[in-house]
Amino acid sequence: MHAFDVLGDPVRRRILELLADGERSSGEVTAVIREEFGISQPAVSQHLKVLRETGFAVVRAEGTRRLYAVDSAPLREVDAWLDRFRRFWTPHLDALATEIARGKRARRRNQE
Repeated sequence: MHAFDVLGDPVRRRILELLADGERSSGEVTAVIREEFGISQPAVSQHLKVLRETGFAVVRAEGTRRLYAVDSAPLREVDAWLDRFRRFWTPHLDALATEIARGKRARRRNQE
C-alpha cells in the first residue's frame, strides 16, 4: 500500500495524530475514534493493523494491553517526496510571514 493511500483515510490520519502526542493503548485509540467517527472497535483495529503493516505505527505488548506509537520512517519518506514541491508554497508562506510581521509592527507603532 502506498503511503498516500494510508494517509488518504481520515480515520488513519486521526489515529496518527493521536499517536504523535505519545504512545497510546489500543483501547484509548479506539475510544477516541469511536467517539469521533462512530465506527466499531473491529473497524478501529483494522485501521491500526493497516498502520502497523505499512510501517506507520509500531506496537508493543504490556501485559494484556497493546501500546501503539508512531514510526517516523514512512513519514520521513513522505516528507522527502514532498520536498520537490515545497518551492510552490515556501515563497508564499515566507511572504505571508513578512506581512504578518509588518502588521504587528504597525499595530505596536499605533499603540505607542
